[in-house]
Amino acid sequence: MTDYNNSDLLGKAKKAWEDLVSKTLDKHPERKDFKLDSGHQLEKIYDPITMGSFDYLNQLNWPGEYPFTRGIQPTMYRGRLWTIRQYAGYGSAEETNKRFRYLLEQGQTGLSVAFDLPTQVGYDSDHLLARGEVGKVGVAIDSLVDMEILMNQIPLDQVSTSMTINAPAAVLLAMYLAVAEKQGVAPDKLKGTIQNDILKEYVARGTYIFPPKESMRLVVDILAFAGEKVPSWNPISISGYHIREAGSNAVQEVAFTLSNAIAYVEAALKAGMKVDQFAPRLSFFFNAHSNFFEEVAKFRAARRIWARLMKERFGAEDPRSMTLRFHTQTAGCTLTAQQPDVNLMRVAFQALSAVLGGTQSLHTNSRDEALALPSEHSVQLALRTQQVIAHEIGVTDTVDPLGGSYYIEELTDLLEKQVNSYIESIDEIGGAVEAINKGFIQQEIQASAYQYQKEVEEQKRIVVGVNRFTEGEEKPIDLLKMDPATSRRQLERLKELRLSRNQDKVASSLQNLRKAARGEENLMPHILSAVKVYATLGEICGALRDVFGEYQQQINL
Repeated sequence: MTDYNNSDLLGKAKKAWEDLVSKTLDKHPERKDFKLDSGHQLEKIYDPITMGSFDYLNQLNWPGEYPFTRGIQPTMYRGRLWTIRQYAGYGSAEETNKRFRYLLEQGQTGLSVAFDLPTQVGYDSDHLLARGEVGKVGVAIDSLVDMEILMNQIPLDQVSTSMTINAPAAVLLAMYLAVAEKQGVAPDKLKGTIQNDILKEYVARGTYIFPPKESMRLVVDILAFAGEKVPSWNPISISGYHIREAGSNAVQEVAFTLSNAIAYVEAALKAGMKVDQFAPRLSFFFNAHSNFFEEVAKFRAARRIWARLMKERFGAEDPRSMTLRFHTQTAGCTLTAQQPDVNLMRVAFQALSAVLGGTQSLHTNSRDEALALPSEHSVQLALRTQQVIAHEIGVTDTVDPLGGSYYIEELTDLLEKQVNSYIESIDEIGGAVEAINKGFIQQEIQASAYQYQKEVEEQKRIVVGVNRFTEGEEKPIDLLKMDPATSRRQLERLKELRLSRNQDKVASSLQNLRKAARGEENLMPHILSAVKVYATLGEICGALRDVFGEYQQQINL
């Protein structure tokens, strides 16, 4: 048997192959411009020669072992599948509760709550700025009454709940805790996540309320409170998803996310917390985009970089502090209004990349989300996509099935190098907060988004149904239609609450919150007290606005 591990023999064999390639190209020239979304030009083939030296234990190691490149659990999906979530929320708490219960009946294993824009920016539904937006892109939650309805007949000690909420995250967590208490569920029995990632709001989404300094205080208060009172809860989900949706490439998504995470860790340490006290409950949220192998490598590289950051930079000793646990959502920005059924294929391949990349939780977008909030039928198809991946195609039968692929390992190493370069640049600026203040991250995302759109318009990047393989008149599909009476009913419920509650208790709780905000004590207990006497989200955020002020985005013309 010929030993092709011998470098001389391998080199000669590759040279013979290259001669064959040269002859083939004379007859059949290649297409041009093979590159990753992050711009790196790809080789024809990846092999032991292109990889060079490879240190298995240092670069990969076994699943569940540092640096966790191959996954954070020794047996991964052979032992337990990822949490199957479908992001849902629209209209009233009653409508969303109905959708939640339907999804749980269909086999979903975790809830994921979408809130409407007024809720996300801390306004009640009867606020002037909420007009026309109540219940449109998520569920309207004004008070504990709404949260009680939202979680009606859902056993909170048996489900894991994720809430995509940032600036008012403390208020929504307090509402959830209060509902659990009413159900008789102890805080230490609750499992779930609040996003609570305010830094990416300043660069990617815009649903901020308070200035960065005050916002970071709230983040740290939640980390400390949850660590003590809700030990199985993830008090933050550091999100690259929205950074990618804003136009970043894969490298930027990971680099900016981990730089934000570094800022949160440093803020917690500055507040006197020990790294192994809070780091095991840090979680992450990434986008699954369309360049399949780049996405798989991206997830693996992110795990390895985070493990090394926590161990080498922050001195973490608990292995759980070094594990990057993440939720994934397929890329909403890749969904097209044209030929929406094609979105089913996009979502399936994106979801598969997340599973092969080792995600702990997954949401699959619905085919019609470029047109409207998803219909019940479309949500069911999205859910079935995950279930087919989980049970029918064999990718969960072995751990990290792409591990050892020359291409995957080369991409993983490449992305790690490029991400670390970005992190070093942000460190030199002074960290993520300073990089945001100086507009560095925003400018990098904008440049990437511009380049992507330019490539689509010049047909250097093919989008099926948009700039190639188009049809004439599109066939209509059934879309979810919002009930115009939803907003009116929400306003009526809010009015009834204001008339029926104990106004003195509300006023007292808000005054106590303002006093605490002027000092240095943890604000979570005061927010929880206000929630329990039915102070509204807008009133609680308003009390904090009185002390913290509001953030105004700088616009450089």
